[in-house]
Amino acid sequence: MAYWLIKSEPYKYSWDQFQQDGRTFWDGVRNYAARLNLRAMRKGDEAFFYHSNEGKEIVGIAMVITEAYQDPTTTEDWSVVDFAPVRPMTNPVSLARIKSDPGLQNMALLRLSRLSVQPVTPEEWNHILLISETS
Repeated sequence: MAYWLIKSEPYKYSWDQFQQDGRTFWDGVRNYAARLNLRAMRKGDEAFFYHSNEGKEIVGIAMVITEAYQDPTTTEDWSVVDFAPVRPMTNPVSLARIKSDPGLQNMALLRLSRLSVQPVTPEEWNHILLISETS
């Protein structure tokens, strides 16, 4: 299993809306590195759902339920992946908290801050879950 982080601006598509919908396809990705990350995802992989711009925090966990296929919102060569919500974070983990944690200094979220779909290492994944549980 691999781990990922997917970003959404809450005013466009929030965690609450995602939970209400029960599933969604992750569309609108127009960055080649993010597209490669979508295409690398496999059914059963998990992703942190991150509210960007407003909130700037990891608010939930999503699961890949359908691997990459053609983005139905365009005829160009872009991909989408279907996700379903797994659960909200016990306590959201803020960008400020991640930045201040020495164990997370190499996280893609800090190094590639504009990338909307990014990998998370198993160590980072477990560390963030621990922070969420103990905050």
